[in-house]
Amino acid sequence: MRKSINGLSILVAEQLRHDPLSGAFFCFCNRKCSIIKILYWDRTGFCLWHKRLEKDRFQWPQREEEVVSVEKHELFWLLDGLSLHQTKAHERLNYVTLI
Repeated sequence: MRKSINGLSILVAEQLRHDPLSGAFFCFCNRKCSIIKILYWDRTGFCLWHKRLEKDRFQWPQREEEVVSVEKHELFWLLDGLSLHQTKAHERLNYVTLI
């Protein structure tokens, strides 16, 4: 997981055969599933978002294909440590008062 913006954008273009300038988010995970990097183009330059878990692991999809498309809510599930194979997320609870 040593690659940064240049290395990841080349990987997206040459190995994954996608346009790194498309505005799509390209997510990468290390072998231990403790680090996620998200590369994207925001009209004026590349952005690289990096998250390292101090404890636990990300529930990275175990699929044969190199590229997996996910919806926005599924990306949030992944970042929150939830599996993409679940049918729905936990219901969000909003309380006004505590008793």
